[in-house]
Amino acid sequence: MAAGKIGRRGLMLVLSSPSGAGKTTLSRLLLERDADITLSISVTTRPPRSAEKDGIDYHFVTPAIFNRMVERGELLEYAKVFDYYYGTPRSAVEVALGSGRDVMFDIDWQGRQQLAEKAGEDMVSVFILPPTTRELERRLKQRAQDAPQVVANRMAKAADEMTHYIEYDYVVINYDIEDSMTQLRGILAAERLKRERQIGLGDFVKALREGQ
Repeated sequence: MAAGKIGRRGLMLVLSSPSGAGKTTLSRLLLERDADITLSISVTTRPPRSAEKDGIDYHFVTPAIFNRMVERGELLEYAKVFDYYYGTPRSAVEVALGSGRDVMFDIDWQGRQQLAEKAGEDMVSVFILPPTTRELERRLKQRAQDAPQVVANRMAKAADEMTHYIEYDYVVINYDIEDSMTQLRGILAAERLKRERQIGLGDFVKALREGQ
């Protein structure tokens, strides 16, 4: 730690949204532009899409391996989404937070609920909403990663997913990706400055009062 600086506890930044609202794009941009945050890479039983890489986008595992991880308590949270299981490995998150780095979670509302039980005040949650239902459908179709029936299923589920916005600390309506990124970085900057996250602040102020 540099002279005159104080430390900070890492925080858990949770991003959730209906599929297609822009959560994944925003998380990737934030990782590119902020060196102090790392992504929690989820494990999933879902098969990889064409552009996805194991260990970068997800850790792709078999249902048997996933079940063993659950039994051993190796996941901070897990949930079933569209017939596949997703979960957050515990060890990598604990290492990052312990070193003062922030960890970002690209998880759904079920995962946020489970994580909240363990994270307490260390968690900051943001829900991403699309500007309109029509725009959400357009984005899902444009990315051309899923079959028409899968897109229809995601649209049907989106209405229920959006009702969970009330459980989140912040809500960003993604009209424009750069505007949304500015809002997201503002949220992160403010949360990092919270008094309770700054380690040694009392000693720092005491030294100031003593003329140091």
